[in-house]
Amino acid sequence: SSDNIGKNIKKFRKKLKLSQDQLARKANVPYNTFIKVESGYTINPSIQTLINIAEALNVTVDGLIN
Repeated sequence: SSDNIGKNIKKFRKKLKLSQDQLARKANVPYNTFIKVESGYTINPSIQTLINIAEALNVTVDGLIN
């Protein structure tokens, strides 16, 4: 679920000690978009957004979803 994706993003982000702003920049995703994805507000983030975030976190997209 989108809620799960957000929780996973947050978990990996904390592990890397990155702020939301830092990760959004690193992933080249607009800050507002990033906040909505991490909070679970965005139900279906685009696959490109997920790929960018996953790459910035050094994890697979599967790692974010599962």
